Amino acid sequence: MEEQVYQELCQTMAKRGGRFPGIDIPEYFNVIKELFTPEEATVFNAIPKDYHPADVIAANLDKNEQETHSILEQMADKGLVLAGEFAGTSFYGTTVLDNIFDFQFMRGSNTEWDKKLAKLIDAFKKAVDEAKGPPILKYPATRVIPIDRKIKVGNTVHTYQQVATYIEKYDPLAVSTCYCRQEAKLLDEKDICEKPFETCMTFGMAAQFIIDRGIGRKISKEEATDILKISEESGLVHCSLNRQEIDFLCNCCKCHCVILDTALSQPKPGLSLNSGFYPTWNPELCEACKTCIENCPTSALTMGNENIPIVDLDLCIGCGVCATGCPEGAIDLVEREEILVPPVDQKALAEAVKEAEQAG
Repeated sequence: MEEQVYQELCQTMAKRGGRFPGIDIPEYFNVIKELFTPEEATVFNAIPKDYHPADVIAANLDKNEQETHSILEQMADKGLVLAGEFAGTSFYGTTVLDNIFDFQFMRGSNTEWDKKLAKLIDAFKKAVDEAKGPPILKYPATRVIPIDRKIKVGNTVHTYQQVATYIEKYDPLAVSTCYCRQEAKLLDEKDICEKPFETCMTFGMAAQFIIDRGIGRKISKEEATDILKISEESGLVHCSLNRQEIDFLCNCCKCHCVILDTALSQPKPGLSLNSGFYPTWNPELCEACKTCIENCPTSALTMGNENIPIVDLDLCIGCGVCATGCPEGAIDLVEREEILVPPVDQKALAEAVKEAEQAG
């Protein structure tokens, strides 16, 4: 009976999708049994699409509402389901396995269980990539948000290209440990890139879930701005989903972060992940120090014949790390016309991805 429940959970996770869906291999069951009790797996399988109160889920299980509510709360605390409160009623929803994995590391804890789980997740991810091959992006599911203070005057800067827009718009705000860098540290305590760890930001309802479940902590708008500044000074890249409305912001390093790693595995990373901008140099200010070349997270820059760097647009993601690190202030970002405007919301993004995949 227990094995059947986990098999059903595998099928449920397969339907949810994501880069690492449910797949019938030993590595999947090793990690899923570590995360879910049989009872929790049964409840997860019974949650319909979207968000629902405990009584609806209890009816699907033929269980007592109070008992079901208790299990759902336990699962939300573990980061196995999403939860939020509307008009005084708690609602619960499922999410993809990728997000469940991320939640496990966003707390930044370093227990022996965390280390064990990191090894199980790592083994599963490697097995999936070996079975399916590296992901092939037909349409960019993620995007870079540029360092807008480095955009050249006269260029159009939309609100969705400014992180400050989201900081001002949403309440509450939360910050968590970067799950990519934390997972790497749990796998190997010497594998640390020395970038800041507490840089994973969430906004609005997503932030409230993170705060309520102890996955991160609440921050003020001033602290969010400070974290943004520290991230930029550290050469981290602002990344999120490729839509105009976002609820999270990753500040990614080139050493460990999955968004950059996935883009760099593509034939043309600069088309798979981009901000819609690219760098240009003021020849009167540029000292040919090569700092920008050394700092570029995608190795898109080389020194030109006239001692002015040149950019490979197939590799450039338009992050602006080169510009913020330039000691002479010689670099500005300018618009890149061939980059499409991000879809408005998640529904539009899903449709764009689906259309691209169907078109081949």
